[in-house]
Amino acid sequence: MAVCSAYTTQSLNSTCSISTPAKTHLGFHQKQVVFYRRSSKRGGSGSSSGPCVITCSAGDSQTVVIGLAADSGCGKSTFMRRLTSVFGGAAEPPKGGNPDSNTLISDMTTVICLDDYHSLDRTGRKEKGVTALDPRANDFDLMYEQVKAIKSGVAVDKPIYNHVTGLLDPPELIKPPKILVIEGLHPMFDERVRDLLDFSIYLDISNEVKFAWKIQRDMAERGHSLESIKASIEARKPDFDAYIDPQKKYADAVIEVLPTQLIPDDNEGKVLRVRLIMKEGVKHFSPVYLFDEGSTISWIPCGRKLTCSYPGIKFHYGPDTYFSNEVSILEMDGQFDRLDELIYVESHLSNISTKFYGEVTQQMLKHADFPGSNNGTGLFQTIVGLKIRDLYEQITSSKTAAPLEATKA
Repeated sequence: MAVCSAYTTQSLNSTCSISTPAKTHLGFHQKQVVFYRRSSKRGGSGSSSGPCVITCSAGDSQTVVIGLAADSGCGKSTFMRRLTSVFGGAAEPPKGGNPDSNTLISDMTTVICLDDYHSLDRTGRKEKGVTALDPRANDFDLMYEQVKAIKSGVAVDKPIYNHVTGLLDPPELIKPPKILVIEGLHPMFDERVRDLLDFSIYLDISNEVKFAWKIQRDMAERGHSLESIKASIEARKPDFDAYIDPQKKYADAVIEVLPTQLIPDDNEGKVLRVRLIMKEGVKHFSPVYLFDEGSTISWIPCGRKLTCSYPGIKFHYGPDTYFSNEVSILEMDGQFDRLDELIYVESHLSNISTKFYGEVTQQMLKHADFPGSNNGTGLFQTIVGLKIRDLYEQITSSKTAAPLEATKA
């Protein structure tokens, strides 16, 4: 079964054009057929119609689109590595392309950084007095059109924002993958783009933790002063509060990172309390639960089966509301001493969409060197990655079943 989309284009010199076919991952070929009618003039008056481009592709090859929103330095890159690992293959920049490309491609996924849709380069933003968080510095029309095209199975020439030079580089060709992840500051800001998402995640790092992380990174690793770090955070905060933070109310899942409650007045940000907030009623997504679905449960698993040094580990699960939406919240406060013992916690969680017993633990051990692997950030990122795999499989199976049901009818 094929699906065709029609687009208008500028006038061509021929009456019909068929583009070179491109083979999809399912072995189908995609073609563009261009038709247009020449203008006709009678009695001095003329009328003309522009050409029409008809793009046909296999109906069940539509790309699944995932959106990931977060501020700079909040763990998007680590989450992307965990997610692509679930689907298999290492995520790498396009081969033979721009060495400063932000795109990552693996066996099944393509990750696009939405910084590539900046409409102003670094100098342009400085001249206009806007930050990259400001919508005026981004081209949402192009973002929408290109994500829509990729979702429909059409390749695009996507721009590249060069983080090294701060300039806009020549575009790169992005072919439709099985799964497209758009990550950055604004994946849920524009309603048109938001409506294209099959699932959305927001990484919500509290101000206290974000400040502790930036001090650790920028002072220890980059030699910045405490004053310059504070100034940088304060300069971004108004635009973050206005344009980035409000997107979390649209997210299907939120990973919220907070200071621990196990250590009184802790301000180091090394021990974290992490909450996985899961919206109820999302198609192809069933929230994870601890012990008994819908109940309110507190659990301290430390003991004979789980090694816990100070300050220990505490889990909480229960129903709640979040921006007027019914949600389930799974919370972990503390950190693991031994990742191989995570299997004990995993065995008490349900709806985690694993394919075999211990898959969460296996994924965590596989990436033990990733930031957050000893606490709830790594655990919940891994679980969300498995849930997205399950969502993708449900979507693709439903698309495959639809034509079969149509033939029976």
